[in-house]
Amino acid sequence: MTGDFTARSSTIVAARHETADACAGSGNAATLGAAHWLSLAAAPTFAIMALVTTVTGGADMICSAAQDASPLNGMVMMYLLMSAFHLAPWLKLVASRRSAARRS
Repeated sequence: MTGDFTARSSTIVAARHETADACAGSGNAATLGAAHWLSLAAAPTFAIMALVTTVTGGADMICSAAQDASPLNGMVMMYLLMSAFHLAPWLKLVASRRSAARRS
């Protein structure tokens, strides 16, 4: 199962590089670079939003009827989930750097 995942993952990475090469050849390299950096900004942004909402209490704490309500509810959970869903570009970056280090 792990080998199958690795094969699919390397196929996806290869297809991405082919797409990047095609875009660079057509003059869209700056757009592709901006999209890459923007995709890396999503996960930490949502994580920071979750932290700030937890620390400040957010609107959920004002509207909460329970006195000892968990700080991990409503918006905090949404921000944590969004941060997890946007981890893929970071995982790809780490994996590509690890594979490059192994090849060296």
